[in-house]
Amino acid sequence: MCLICELSCVCSLFCALFSSRIALRDHRIELVRASSLELTIRISDVSLSDEGLYTCSLFTMPVKTTKAFLTVLGVPGRPEITGFTKPAMEGEEITLTCSTSGSKPAANIRWFRNDKEVQGMKEVNASGKSFTITSSLHFQVDKRDDGVAYTCSVEHTSLSNPYMTTEVLEVHYAPQVEITHSLIIPQEGQYFKLECVSIGNPIPEPVLWYKDGGELPDIERMIVEGTELTITTLNKTDNGTYRCEASNHVGTSFAEYVLFVYAKDFPGPTTDPNALGQHVPDHALIGGVVAVVVFITLCLIIVLGRYLARHKGTYLTHEAKGAEDAPDADTAIINAEGNHVHAEEKKEYFI
Repeated sequence: MCLICELSCVCSLFCALFSSRIALRDHRIELVRASSLELTIRISDVSLSDEGLYTCSLFTMPVKTTKAFLTVLGVPGRPEITGFTKPAMEGEEITLTCSTSGSKPAANIRWFRNDKEVQGMKEVNASGKSFTITSSLHFQVDKRDDGVAYTCSVEHTSLSNPYMTTEVLEVHYAPQVEITHSLIIPQEGQYFKLECVSIGNPIPEPVLWYKDGGELPDIERMIVEGTELTITTLNKTDNGTYRCEASNHVGTSFAEYVLFVYAKDFPGPTTDPNALGQHVPDHALIGGVVAVVVFITLCLIIVLGRYLARHKGTYLTHEAKGAEDAPDADTAIINAEGNHVHAEEKKEYFI
């Protein structure tokens, strides 16, 4: 909304200014310049009601007039974000609402999640000559929303820079726990450390350590300091499942580590066989490769067998050719030779 406006009327004689055919009589109106050639007024503290058609009249015979339409912009108010009470709980559904009033024409509202624009539900309501605009975001919060800045930006032709307001979300969520360790292959006599790394809001403190479902052994070699469990000198009695628990008012989480202490100077694998979810050689993968090789071999044997069967011929020796009706091998040979002779006898010659 402009604060001061000036209207001028250039005349050769006495002039008068009118707004909507009403002579201007208002304490906010100041006569700036008055001469036989020009009449200028200034309007202070301009409001939307000052918008309209202004007429400058020259009192001659006949009366001469000129007109000008004054447009007043309604400057939007600074935006406010409502609907969020700190802190929110993970899984809770919330609605953030940004509103601004007094704009003319209606202002535009944009939402940003950190630096990325997100779409809200916009609503425009008219109130007299100005507008009230609201925009809402509805979503379910999770731990990824903790510390995220939601910004409402109001843009309008009367503003050189947008009005902005920001709400930083605080979300409470249950801890997430992970155990890290200092050695790949724990061996007897070594110094060994486990650390319980946990994140959550509020920060879970302190963490609790257990071994094989019970309290830690009361031995001097085993020291707990904050989130760390240290075994100063490993031996076989330290084998077992170590459990770390972290809690806050939202919930409790845990992680486990299975410790196996190897003999001193054990030439073990380069990966940690104690860590849960890790395996030394992958036997399933090796078995799968072997099965594929066997399957391909069997397929080749079957194909080769079928090929030989299709190209197999029937080959008879001399004995076999005459063995059909012979009582012994000698007779079979004679029969075979006889058949050969008879075959020659059956030849015919034409002259």
